[in-house]
Amino acid sequence: MKLNNKTFIGAFLTLSLALGFGSCTDDIAFGNKFLGKAPGTDATIDTVFNNAEYTRQFLVGTYALQYYGLPYTSSHSSASYWNGKLDALTDCWQLHFSKSSVYLSYYSGQLTSTSGSSSVFGYLNENCWELIHSAYLLQENIGRTPNMEETEKTQMKAETKCLIASTYFNMFRMYGGLPIVKRSYTYNENSYDFPRASVEETVNFMVDLLDDASKVLPWTPEDPTSETGRWTKAAAMALKCQILQFAASPLFNSDKPYYGSTYSIMDSSPVWYGNYSKDRWTRCKTACEEFLQQLNANGGYSLVQPATKTIEGYRYAFRYAYVNQNSPEVIFATRVSSFGKDTQYMWTQLGGGLNERYAYSPTQEYVEMFPWADGKPFNWSETAKAGKLDQMFVKGDTIAKYQELQHRTYTRDPRLYETVMVNGDLETSSLNSGKVSGNNFELWDGGSRALNGPSTQSGYFATGYGNNKYITGTNNVYLRAQPQWVVLSLNDFYLTYAEALLQADDNFTGALQYVDMIRARVGLKGLVECNPDENLTSNKTNLLNEILRERVCELGMSNSRYFDVKRYKLGDEILSKQLHGLKMYRLRKIDGKWIRVNDIKDANTQWWNGDKVTDKGSNANPGFYEPTHFDYEKFDLNNRSRTWWSGYDSKWYLEPFPQTEVNKGYGLTQNPGW
Repeated sequence: MKLNNKTFIGAFLTLSLALGFGSCTDDIAFGNKFLGKAPGTDATIDTVFNNAEYTRQFLVGTYALQYYGLPYTSSHSSASYWNGKLDALTDCWQLHFSKSSVYLSYYSGQLTSTSGSSSVFGYLNENCWELIHSAYLLQENIGRTPNMEETEKTQMKAETKCLIASTYFNMFRMYGGLPIVKRSYTYNENSYDFPRASVEETVNFMVDLLDDASKVLPWTPEDPTSETGRWTKAAAMALKCQILQFAASPLFNSDKPYYGSTYSIMDSSPVWYGNYSKDRWTRCKTACEEFLQQLNANGGYSLVQPATKTIEGYRYAFRYAYVNQNSPEVIFATRVSSFGKDTQYMWTQLGGGLNERYAYSPTQEYVEMFPWADGKPFNWSETAKAGKLDQMFVKGDTIAKYQELQHRTYTRDPRLYETVMVNGDLETSSLNSGKVSGNNFELWDGGSRALNGPSTQSGYFATGYGNNKYITGTNNVYLRAQPQWVVLSLNDFYLTYAEALLQADDNFTGALQYVDMIRARVGLKGLVECNPDENLTSNKTNLLNEILRERVCELGMSNSRYFDVKRYKLGDEILSKQLHGLKMYRLRKIDGKWIRVNDIKDANTQWWNGDKVTDKGSNANPGFYEPTHFDYEKFDLNNRSRTWWSGYDSKWYLEPFPQTEVNKGYGLTQNPGW
């Protein structure tokens, strides 16, 4: 469809030269040498591309428009805490910030195609079209840049292809097939024709860009000190695997459409392949094997392994793998600096400070997904029956002269403590060694950290737990750091490959090998040994469920769970279920009976800020020892309840396009149900 140029996506038709050229050095970092002060924002295309340094800075600016998944500001689209993270729309986290879009629009079911500004990932609000336009401007104009080697020009053009493909993939996962733009446009042109492409066309468009880029780019950054954060061949190939994994999944690759028996739009190809084909999984598996061939030949990336087979060693290896900007496990990441005008609300500053705007409280359902420290599944009923709920996070010895618990032992999967703040864990964990110290988390009702959060379902510990991923403890350990947002990592790749082996070839042995590789890094035994009743060497459904569970334990707060639920159409199975938190009540023994401290008149439920100080004079005092015995009560999360708990509407698998864009008539068709 061709139409008057004023009706096309305004964001794409803006010159975007200023956005792509002058706004970026304060918002993103690629290494000290790669960054320099960009010229002023009044530059023209001729100014930029007639100067080699300006052209390089233009590419820096284009990089800065990439998606960053941690809501660290008050004004940047998906990076704004006013919107919220996609993870809060899963069964694993509940966001209790009542002014966020997650809380107001999604939990309440109020999101519509006319309220696009409330979308957690907005079609027009993520700098997607600005980035794509800037990338094409560079491709089309870099040829005339003087004093620049052709090899550098070719590599920069290849990097922009990766930028375009990754930006399209971010939108594709949210919306399905998209209008495919292959060059820059200006207001001076007479008409535009941008029909919405099919799923297959959109997938092939992204993959072709990455294949082209892979032929040119180096496998790893040629100079890590100056090129950290730039697209590489490894990143392009890993992203291709992710794209093909998503495309091969049941959301698009199925004999049945995800929304009813028919679609409301005439051509369903933008939201569904129209059939199921195992070949799509084979294509994903082949892409993974091509990546592995290059990895084996060139090295450069590896799983971070623990220095010691201890809880500190396991925790540190897991954390270093995604936090450290020199991690060999990270294939591609984006990050922001602390110098931007709006970064005073840094993710770690608010999150480490336990601010309610970052109250992504883990659910009881999520906590129970993490196994015991040996890898065997955690089972609440069995643990309660055995009288060991007090040991479900830590255990230790109460010794007469010491107020704190001695020989503290962590009883669960080390990833749990790095992802979730749980009762009894020590609050401070060294960023450089993994050694834990400081106060124990008091997450019982009335405790010094939880306070009354679980009772009122408010604040950072509203579920009885707090998020620790990308936070790494309190007490300023990571407070003013500049966290990278990990886009592609080797642990994610191995789990993707395991899934592809299972789906494409029913290769149980191969799938188990790669999952167990991930588990071994944190000291867990193999899946088959730990789940003898699940028939994981022959039951495909059970093994797939274990892979998905491993993914959310390994990749928490990375949006992975959100997209896994979507691509496997698990809304009815997972998202329609009531979710829960956990109230813990501190107990004190009086006259031989255990009594809830909350029920004792004038008793202080806090320990670190209460009884430990007042009762420290004698170990005969009732509050001398660190509390280790509790009553436990699971409770329904209802502040706020999610509308789909009473019945999941499959329209939520894809977001609504802004109706204003659909009405412009350039070929955009609305997603089913919206």
